[in-house]
Amino acid sequence: MVNAGEQPAGGEGRERAPTDAEGSSAERDGRSPERVRVRVDGHVAVVTLTRPDRHNALDLPMLGQLIAAARRLADEPGLRAVVLHGDGPSFCSGLDVAGVMAAGGLDGLLEGVRGEVPNWFQQAAHRWLELPVPVIAAVHGACFGGGLQIALAADIRIATPDARLSVMEIRWGLIPDMSITRTLPRLVAIDVARELTYTGRIVDGEEADRIGLVTRLAADPMAEALTLAGEIAQRSPHAVRAAKRLYEEGWIGERSATLALEAQLQLALVGSPNQLEAVVAGLAKRAPRFADPAP
Repeated sequence: MVNAGEQPAGGEGRERAPTDAEGSSAERDGRSPERVRVRVDGHVAVVTLTRPDRHNALDLPMLGQLIAAARRLADEPGLRAVVLHGDGPSFCSGLDVAGVMAAGGLDGLLEGVRGEVPNWFQQAAHRWLELPVPVIAAVHGACFGGGLQIALAADIRIATPDARLSVMEIRWGLIPDMSITRTLPRLVAIDVARELTYTGRIVDGEEADRIGLVTRLAADPMAEALTLAGEIAQRSPHAVRAAKRLYEEGWIGERSATLALEAQLQLALVGSPNQLEAVVAGLAKRAPRFADPAP
């Protein structure tokens, strides 16, 4: 089960809400309300959590639409980076327990935990790890429980100094279970992870930066994230994707396997059209013209 989040006090692009059978589509269709909006502008996608009146608390439609958005973007032609953020005063305040219980009861909640791995709740975070391009989370306001675990699944987190972050599940007698075992151990020491998890303590952005929960701080993390995404989009998309795969599969692994992965990925890049273009453009001191991978 996921966290029950504490509710805190009160250019041209293609834009649409993700839709699939797992819980999305616009409110005007008489079904689930829009909870996630995807906008693709050039090589960068912006994914926005759109429940600002509830600090983007996670209900079943939002979880389903997060999964649908990641699935859609995995096949988006020309995509090179993603920015993930929350509309309104917070990034995401965690699970809307009352809303989830009202929608499916305890049995419905447990059903999402059972079954395949990653399970349905885990997929809302894990699919951002699986996305072949870098994901940047712009964090402000509350980032609690399941919301924090979604942010941790991003490659990079940029937060405001006064953002509030917490592994909050212990307050509800639960453990964090939205792929946190694939994210938190890469960021903080085990004693830090234990202290945060055992207590459910809220840390501000400055402390989160010191202990490694976030990559860096900014007064306007959304603007910083968009700038960084634009910078990444100027690099060879094949090399960036290979680098993400290298760290995702090899960051913690057996020595011979990780070294073999480095060699495998490098051999595929050396002499490839984009690699040669990077060299030629660099020598000519001009902007490179890269081809995008096939979807």
